[in-house]
Amino acid sequence: MEKKYREIEFGFGDLNEAFRELVSHDDLVCGEFNGKMLYSDTDSLDSVYKKVTGKTKHEFDEMARKSQEDYQRKKREHKEAIPKLTEEWIAKGKEVLDEKYLETWNKCVPIRLGDLYEGMELGATLEIVEKLNGGCDLKEAKEIIMNQGHSGMSFGLVCSMIGDFCDRGNEFVKFARQ
Repeated sequence: MEKKYREIEFGFGDLNEAFRELVSHDDLVCGEFNGKMLYSDTDSLDSVYKKVTGKTKHEFDEMARKSQEDYQRKKREHKEAIPKLTEEWIAKGKEVLDEKYLETWNKCVPIRLGDLYEGMELGATLEIVEKLNGGCDLKEAKEIIMNQGHSGMSFGLVCSMIGDFCDRGNEFVKFARQ
């Protein structure tokens, strides 16, 4: 005789919550989680994890723990490197920026290095400012920023910085936002 399952929907949450929901019913239930069908009578916590993530619960937790440790280590290493990176970015700014912008650039660099993007926007800005200072057309500069892989927020930040550090910056920003 074929088993009859009542299909349930999992609320928003993680796989642990979905499993708790799955086994909380007295009747046979099943539900789809991330494209995988889970069954109340045959699935264990490990089999649910294996179906959805390809790893057992323990393997998944261990991977997450190592990933978090790696993230924290990289964050700590970056923070420790900020003084050296500040010197490097100040020097790069001297190579690209007009003299009148250097004082502000020098103040900006350590702030940007300690922020969300960890200084990524410094290189993106200098790449475009260098081209604009060299006389490239606005279309070429826009292609550069569009190929840098920005989110909306980083795009806005880089545009703001170009506006602050380049004589043609405001003209570029207006063009790039079209």
